[in-house]
Amino acid sequence: MPPSSCAVIESYKIMGQGRITRLGVWGLILWHFLARNKVTAIDHEGFCSTTTFAYRDALGKAILFFEGQRSGKLPESQRVKWRGNSALSDGKPENVNLIGGYYDAGDNVKFGWPMAYSVSLLSWAAVEYQREISSVNQLGYLRGAIRWGTDFILRAHTSPTTLYTQVGDGNADHQCWERPEDMDTPRTLSRITSDSPGSEAAAESAAALASASIVFKKVDSIYSSRLLNHSKSLFEFADKHRGSYQASCPFYCSYSGYQDELLWAAAWLYKASEDNKYLDYVLSNQGWSQVVSEFSWDNKFAGAQMLLAKVIKEFKRLFSGFCFVGGLLYIRDSSNLQYVTSATMLLFLYSKTLNTAHINGLQCGSAHFSASQISAFAKSQVDYILGKNPMKMSYMAGFGSKFPLQIHHRGASIPSIGAHPAKVSCNDGYSSYYHSSNPNPNVHVGAIVGGPDSNDQFKDLRTDYSHAEPTTYMNAAFVGSVAPLLAQSEQEYLHFFQTNRQNY
Repeated sequence: MPPSSCAVIESYKIMGQGRITRLGVWGLILWHFLARNKVTAIDHEGFCSTTTFAYRDALGKAILFFEGQRSGKLPESQRVKWRGNSALSDGKPENVNLIGGYYDAGDNVKFGWPMAYSVSLLSWAAVEYQREISSVNQLGYLRGAIRWGTDFILRAHTSPTTLYTQVGDGNADHQCWERPEDMDTPRTLSRITSDSPGSEAAAESAAALASASIVFKKVDSIYSSRLLNHSKSLFEFADKHRGSYQASCPFYCSYSGYQDELLWAAAWLYKASEDNKYLDYVLSNQGWSQVVSEFSWDNKFAGAQMLLAKVIKEFKRLFSGFCFVGGLLYIRDSSNLQYVTSATMLLFLYSKTLNTAHINGLQCGSAHFSASQISAFAKSQVDYILGKNPMKMSYMAGFGSKFPLQIHHRGASIPSIGAHPAKVSCNDGYSSYYHSSNPNPNVHVGAIVGGPDSNDQFKDLRTDYSHAEPTTYMNAAFVGSVAPLLAQSEQEYLHFFQTNRQNY
């Protein structure tokens, strides 16, 4: 693999579309970029689009989704009314309070590692786009979504070297199709300790609490300090008792190791505390960084590098950039939109960093890409998800006139307790609802599904979990992807009408 100044994406033309719609490998790293093929120029006609969606509505619905994923006793302010109280005894077998938090996806298990990653992404969006999100009256809801997650992480961190990382038996849960309000599958507990470590989960939880401490610093300083103190303790636990997290396999296995999470957590702790020891930690371990093709619950290298480029002046000159083409980013078939939303979030942040540092774009071979071109490409990813795609449908439930009606989600696919008070058992859920050809009785508003296949096709089938299931981390990254468009869309409209005034 020859070195180059840019990461390159393999591209394919889809017949009849007139533009590139499939991307193979996307890389974003801080220290250098590797080329897999020749540099491909941007399809300007493809992404310089006049399409502008109702981004305010999309943001509100993306945040609302988290209320539909809540576990525990729901507050009076709960807006998703088809959900009820659930899992009110979580943690009881070991005499700990593990009530609350989020169900991970369409199932009823609480996986602490990806939950913490979701909180980190939501907090990052709140930190970077506070003004934009506040301007559409969504900041309070976003803080509520973050706090629902951080409260659980705090409860799960029961001692300096103990963190509960999972509630529920994934295998047993996946054999049942039940509303969380009805579930009777084992609420098995998993934890990491100094004797049985899991540095990825501990470090990600540290990152989540550190980033959230910034969100709450000016609105609840006592809570913010508590978050930061737990974050420091979790980071020390993750670093001093190093060991890879394998407890929840086969559902969330660590493939990239724990070094990315340690860098990610240290970067957030430096940003939150301004303590130089965390900067020194990053600098002394920067050799851990790797060439990566994704930013995900498992691999945080790209996120850590982007964050460092923003908080450490010396790193900005090292963040050399990447090349891209038009169309939807495509990493792998299973829940591909999780990679699209996370990459898009980083693209917008990278564009913002270039503008802030007064850097005139980046050079990829003979092609030059400005910050505005990078953000335009990122916008094309959001627009694809919201409806500008070959299927002409939104991949967010409840957004637009055409969206998935059979998302792979237990609570959404079974009538609510209010509509159907009788218990729906494990097997009855499968026979009566899972295989039903009818739309879900509850629209899980804001839920972004896994998305289309490699040929831009999507079958709205509840049984197709690879493409029809939503996840918390997919939505969390989308919040950070659509938030920058709130201001950008206004600027685009203003520029358009100023330059075309003679036509009106």
